[in-house]
Amino acid sequence: MLNTLLILLIFQTMGEGLVYVLSLPVPGPVIGMLLLLVYLIWKKKVAAQLAPTTSQLLAHMALLFVPAGVGISVHMHRIADEWLPIVVALVISTVVSIVVTAFVVNKLKSRGGK
Repeated sequence: MLNTLLILLIFQTMGEGLVYVLSLPVPGPVIGMLLLLVYLIWKKKVAAQLAPTTSQLLAHMALLFVPAGVGISVHMHRIADEWLPIVVALVISTVVSIVVTAFVVNKLKSRGGK
């Protein structure tokens, strides 16, 4: 378990470092996840070693949203002041996500028949 957590933290740190050094407009953990993805594709056996611990982390993922919920409740006055742009952004991003997902699924289904 400790090895898995160490690997995850190493990739997150690498992502944070790249974002800092290259001044990228992407969060460090996202870059770290992409690096981890490339690593797992390259070293296929590592994925099997990480699976038990990462499955346990995913099983308890709801706990990871507690800090975000607390942050929202702490800044409720700001959310109340800017509720309209927040709602517009949520609606537009949801519609765009649904449309893009439908488009990709449609393209993949049409390829599957060939």
